Amino acid sequence: MRPDQPVQPASRPVEDVDLDSLLALVVETMGYSCAFEDDGATLIMGGEETSRTVNLVGLRREAARRSREDWPMLVSEHLSHAVSGEPFDACNLGRIKPLLRTRLHAADDPAIPDPSRIIGRHLSADLIEVLTIGGRPVRPEEAFCWPIPPAEALDVALDNALADERITAEYLQLGGVSVRMISAPTAVAHLRRLPGPPDGLLVVLPHPGAMAVHPIEGIGVVRALERMRVYAQREFDDRDGGLSPHVYWWHRDRLTRIQADLVPQDGQVRLVVTPPADFARLLARLAGDAN
Repeated sequence: MRPDQPVQPASRPVEDVDLDSLLALVVETMGYSCAFEDDGATLIMGGEETSRTVNLVGLRREAARRSREDWPMLVSEHLSHAVSGEPFDACNLGRIKPLLRTRLHAADDPAIPDPSRIIGRHLSADLIEVLTIGGRPVRPEEAFCWPIPPAEALDVALDNALADERITAEYLQLGGVSVRMISAPTAVAHLRRLPGPPDGLLVVLPHPGAMAVHPIEGIGVVRALERMRVYAQREFDDRDGGLSPHVYWWHRDRLTRIQADLVPQDGQVRLVVTPPADFARLLARLAGDAN
């Protein structure tokens, strides 16, 4: 380049230009004026009485992950929440960090028909911890604004629950098996702090705010598994908003579902257990110890 040749501004990616055009169009249809900051990271939506600053960093990252057919939905949702009157800016992690929580959902919960539109992780194959703020799921374009990865944000939410929530606990007798019933808004978060034997705990989670646990301390776990499975099914069926009728094994900070089916037979209900391999080996060892 010759010394006297003027420096030309770097051209912007065509995707950013197209997304800006869509943003401007949607802002106009919502009745606001539109102005972009020079770096493209924020948008100023002007109204008759006030203006709103909209963070676009996360939206651009999410748009880059998705097809252009999804862009109108992404833009509409992002701008609608910006003017919704929520008492927080979900893109401002410094302000909303204490509000982060998790909520446990079944993986096939109709409330989350599109798992790509939430921030979450599998606690087991059939249960997902979903990151929430103000009681609603955090959207990817919000989390992508933050200076920490989503996995770390989920850990922050769990720490918030452990620090702030008060739990209630009571013991129940299920046909001669004693279980500890724990209730809290984010009950499953408290598994991380529950003391237990080396072989772990049996856990049922019939509702998001309740769980029952039983220590695995001998071959009596088979009877406990049966009683807890029946209890979980009854609780799951009797209330709205049920989470899971199954029994899980909590061991080494992992939750594993124990497949146990209630099968009607000759006027009675029989439990048919198909345990995962690690749990089957545990049962074999416990049976050997008992003999």
